[in-house]
Amino acid sequence: MCYPHLKKRLRKITPKSICPIRSVNSGVDSLCRTFPCPHFKFSLNFLETEYFLANKEPNVIASMTGFGRAEISQGSMIVTVELRGVNSRYLDVTTRMPRALSQREKDVKDIVRSYLSRGSLTVAVAVDEDAAAVAPVTVNKSAARAYMKLLNELRKAAKVREAVRLDHLLKFSEVFEVPREAEADERKWGLVQEALHSALKEFNMMRQNEGRELSNDLESRIRWLNKTVDAIEALSKQRIPEERNRLNERITQLLEDKSIVDLNRLELEIALLADKLDVTEECVRFRSHNKFFLEAMTHSEAAGRKLNFLVQEMNREANTIGSKTSDAGIAHLVVQIKEELEKIREQLQNIE
Repeated sequence: MCYPHLKKRLRKITPKSICPIRSVNSGVDSLCRTFPCPHFKFSLNFLETEYFLANKEPNVIASMTGFGRAEISQGSMIVTVELRGVNSRYLDVTTRMPRALSQREKDVKDIVRSYLSRGSLTVAVAVDEDAAAVAPVTVNKSAARAYMKLLNELRKAAKVREAVRLDHLLKFSEVFEVPREAEADERKWGLVQEALHSALKEFNMMRQNEGRELSNDLESRIRWLNKTVDAIEALSKQRIPEERNRLNERITQLLEDKSIVDLNRLELEIALLADKLDVTEECVRFRSHNKFFLEAMTHSEAAGRKLNFLVQEMNREANTIGSKTSDAGIAHLVVQIKEELEKIREQLQNIE
């Protein structure tokens, strides 16, 4: 494609309200300078990818690793919530809370699910109360007498001479009664909810910051893949006439008497064999996967699984290209593509 026609087609995909023609022309100039080789045929799909990256909405992909902490105080009560997240194929929430809040574990997990869809998250809740403000503790005399009786029976059964002491009884928490007020429990749970939401917001902010870095890295790798696929397609188109001539020469050497062969049929078979070496279809699909990959990174829902699937499809196309070509230059580029896809796959393990 010649340079003026290239700019003309680029104008069709570039809204003037977003990107003036001057910036489009300068962009084409800078992109064309990137490829000094006169035999390189510039791909419009590559320009569309560059335009998409330049004008896309802010990415929303998020990492699965992060940390969040929030502390809420009210009167004599201080509630602290800490969150730690790591990679996981599914959403796995582990809670560590005071026994008084154990019945709220499901509520905590429901709140977490409203913020996350994947990852392994540990939620640690701590509640500190001023001892002076806590309701007075009373002795459960009936429980104390029952435990005293059991300990004495045990002492006699075991033939232990030592007498039962007070510190033996203190090991049983049921000896003491702490009045539980429904109003106090609700106030405590309200503070836990507030702290949990604040910690989750901080946790998500950290995940999004890391996701932004991951997104920038992935975009640069997708750019490289597009350039490399364009180079493979250009080399492949150059190789097809060479392969056709090579096949023709080899068959000519094998067939000394051409009168026994239908030359038209022979020419058709040679053309079909040469066309099987064409990787244009695979390159088109590869670039299509790249485009969908970039679009998936801007979706509001968790994109990790979809991105992993697209990388698998890219790898499939790379394998097909490698199996169809005998050119050493193309084979070397295919190896580089597969190495880059493996790096992308490793990065995706940390994306929600």
